[in-house]
Amino acid sequence: MSAYLATIPSPDQGVWHLGPIPLRAYALCIIAGIIVAIWWGERRWAARGGTKGTVIDIAVFAVPFGLVGGRLYHVITDPELYFTEGKNPWNALAIWDGGLGIWGAIALGAVGALIACRRKGIPLPAMADAIAPGIVVAQAIGRIGNYFNQELYGAHTDLPWGLEVYQRFNPEDPDNLLNGVATGHIPLPESPVHPTFLYELIWNLLVALLVVWADRRFKLGHGRAFALYVAGYTVGRGWIEMMRTDTANHILGLRVNVWTSILLFVAAVVYFVLAAKRGPRELPETLRSKDAVGPDETPLAEGSEDSEPEHAKVAAEAPAAEKPASSEDAPAEEPKKTDES
Repeated sequence: MSAYLATIPSPDQGVWHLGPIPLRAYALCIIAGIIVAIWWGERRWAARGGTKGTVIDIAVFAVPFGLVGGRLYHVITDPELYFTEGKNPWNALAIWDGGLGIWGAIALGAVGALIACRRKGIPLPAMADAIAPGIVVAQAIGRIGNYFNQELYGAHTDLPWGLEVYQRFNPEDPDNLLNGVATGHIPLPESPVHPTFLYELIWNLLVALLVVWADRRFKLGHGRAFALYVAGYTVGRGWIEMMRTDTANHILGLRVNVWTSILLFVAAVVYFVLAAKRGPRELPETLRSKDAVGPDETPLAEGSEDSEPEHAKVAAEAPAAEKPASSEDAPAEEPKKTDES
């Protein structure tokens, strides 16, 4: 009993059913993370002078692109899970069973965000700066889903915060233990293990604090806050990745995600330095969506540069000669005959 209390227990299951509807902890955590990222991004964007509601509009494009990109990265880097003998290739589409690569999610999500930003006439780097801390917090929330799925943990440990992992059983589908239930709390042979999901969760929250502090202190702009997030996250992801014991492909003795972390860290640092030459943070007026509606303005047609209200434009274009003269200045004239008189 004392040994059990000195460790972190795992949940008995990660999926619950409301009749035929499965409620998956992993999916719920992903959704919660997205909501937090959008909410916080909206606040940061408005504080910088951007149009309210813009982040939600960007998310309509970025989130679906990001989910597809995250799944593609996972499937491409671990194809043996789906396309080898005895595996079901259709499971590559089963995103609800877990398996999202953050690198693919960010990359393809950026494509969706770029499309949306161009439609609204706002700079993508400025938007990336606004949503950077929200994204890394969303990643932290997503790691809670790994806890419920009892996955992505490290090697055996005797540390007080070791994670107990249990055998799960699924009588309906013995090969699908992800949807199983731990009955009897039978520990796996390697239990307790390093809770690497928890290490990354804590690291992500620290990175979010770093980005917020640096952004306020140095008024980061032109994508530098986002670059700081990438650099900070990859440092932690690199060493945590090497602690994990789940199956992964290796290149030159290192896991694929470790190499990805190294390359992205270098790219982020280079961008952070070079972007500083672009000068101070973007001016607030450059962050206004071209379809924004103010109290005295109407939405503009796409590509239009004329922002004057119609009544003002008509008044400005009226010739001075057409202004009515006073009765003292205008000589009396006989009415002219017309064809309609």
